[in-house]
Amino acid sequence: MRRAARGALNALVLIVILGVAGWWFHVREPQERDDTIAGPAPASQAAAPRPVMTVTTATPKVLDWKTRLEADGSVAAWQEVSISPEVGGFRIAEVLVNVGDRVRAGQPLATLAPTSVANDVAQQTAALAEARAALAEAAANAQRARKLRDSGALSAQQVTQYLTAEQTAQARVGAAQARLDAEKLRMSQTRVLAPDDGVISQRSAMPGAMAAAGEELFRLIREARLEWRAEVPGARLHLVHRGQPVTLALPDGSTVPGTVRIVAPTIDPRTRLGLAYVDIGELGSALRAGLYARGSFELGSSPALTVPAASVLLRDGFSYVFTLGEDSRVRLVKVKTGRREGDRIEITEGLAAEETVVDSGVGFLVDGDPVAVSQSMK
Repeated sequence: MRRAARGALNALVLIVILGVAGWWFHVREPQERDDTIAGPAPASQAAAPRPVMTVTTATPKVLDWKTRLEADGSVAAWQEVSISPEVGGFRIAEVLVNVGDRVRAGQPLATLAPTSVANDVAQQTAALAEARAALAEAAANAQRARKLRDSGALSAQQVTQYLTAEQTAQARVGAAQARLDAEKLRMSQTRVLAPDDGVISQRSAMPGAMAAAGEELFRLIREARLEWRAEVPGARLHLVHRGQPVTLALPDGSTVPGTVRIVAPTIDPRTRLGLAYVDIGELGSALRAGLYARGSFELGSSPALTVPAASVLLRDGFSYVFTLGEDSRVRLVKVKTGRREGDRIEITEGLAAEETVVDSGVGFLVDGDPVAVSQSMK
């Protein structure tokens, strides 16, 4: 009995399995054959690739930008004068100015001890008085000789002697006056004066030191004027001319306007650079002699194809932008850049004006990435 029941159960299970298999063959197999005949589903029905990130885009703009010539150079004094005493052998009695002081023409800068010169002045004053007294006596004798010339009381030789003595006395007075004037001049030269308006840039004078004639005691920047000596590549020096406006960028971020005064007629054969001398005004808190700065010469204006600076990717020394295609994928394009104004950069090669560029997250993208575009456009 048990064997018969077990055989019936196995037969029932086998019948069920065969029924399910027959249904699968008659229902699913025709559908698969139909799908094979119809071919693959259209691309529009395929699942779209998942974007790697959401970006913003921008359209290149053509702007009228100024054309500039960039150069580096040093800021220097327009004219720097070495100031030294005209007389030597005297000690410095007093120093009246220091580095950074503004002075006027003729202002005393230092005084030398004039004791010996004062004695020489007094001596020459006395010598002049003595010569004048001798002249008065000789003039009186000559006057009497002239009156007695025709009377015969004096010989012609004596008259000549009196007249000659008068002329000699006059010459001695002139010589004494000249020596006195020379000593007075030496006295005045014991004061070291500023030759022009300006600013004291160096001081080596020390009270009590012995000053020698011609020894530098001070240096003066005339009129406190500075100039920028721009080093321009020789091949482009012809673009710079007198009166051209210049903008100088200082390390603190400020700018200073200037004007080309002189363009050097020669080019250094070693560096292939030529100098342009630019007037940039007076000394200031950020503008000092010795500063090395970068500036630009304004050459005119020209149209420029520009993109936001954030859209330019620097990689391995080259510049790239990502353009957006109709399939929402980005394409890495190598470009050449030019001028820069604020937050925009000029593209000189590699990009068309009608293309759309990605201007956010470019450092996280690779060529061919699918992206989603934000609604904001720049």
